[in-house]
Amino acid sequence: MKSWLFALALVASSATAEPAPVPDSAAVRDWFRMAELDAGPSVRSRLLAGQDPNVMNERGQRALHWALMNDSGKALQVLLDDPRTDPNALNAAGEKPVWLAAIRGRLDWVQALIQRGASLERGPQAPEARAWTILHYAATAPNLKVLSWLLQERCCDLNAGSTNGSTPLMLALGYGSLDAADLLIKAGADIERRNDLGLSAWDFGVRSGREDAMRRMKLLPAPTPAVAVPLSEKP
Repeated sequence: MKSWLFALALVASSATAEPAPVPDSAAVRDWFRMAELDAGPSVRSRLLAGQDPNVMNERGQRALHWALMNDSGKALQVLLDDPRTDPNALNAAGEKPVWLAAIRGRLDWVQALIQRGASLERGPQAPEARAWTILHYAATAPNLKVLSWLLQERCCDLNAGSTNGSTPLMLALGYGSLDAADLLIKAGADIERRNDLGLSAWDFGVRSGREDAMRRMKLLPAPTPAVAVPLSEKP
């Protein structure tokens, strides 16, 4: 299964984790299997029988996250219909369900979660000014639907720095698409900012082998190379 923390891991950051997940059991595994197979009626029956929709499995995921990760739209809707489901419950990696919908590029799911009460506020990390946001995730999605909508609604900090200072533009150039980067730049993303590792958006693109493409698309100005100073002229 694809890791939903790839962007976080690749920029050497860590999220504030929830308490360790409870030991898995046959009943919990069966519950998550229903969500994975998108068995909406079975999910509904289990909920009616008293199943806790927010229980965490041995992988640190909740059923809402699991449904999103497995494209289980029917199960997702059944979970959202249950008033006990917490749309803001974090998984063990500190991720919100709406972030996983964003990284899938599923605007319909993002909007359904928001309608159900999902918050677009920054993540739980401290200090509050340094945290992951939905815009970081949308910047690496396979399409531009969520990113375009978020930029249109102006509901997120365009230059939000993650826990290590990386911005959505950096992630778009490093792990997303050039079109996503183009959208962010046109919206006013800061192209000069650097993260805690000293990396700029340009550096992220170069590391991903996109230097020539960035030049052709004029996404970012190439950094001016440092001028070597002769030893005789150094102080």
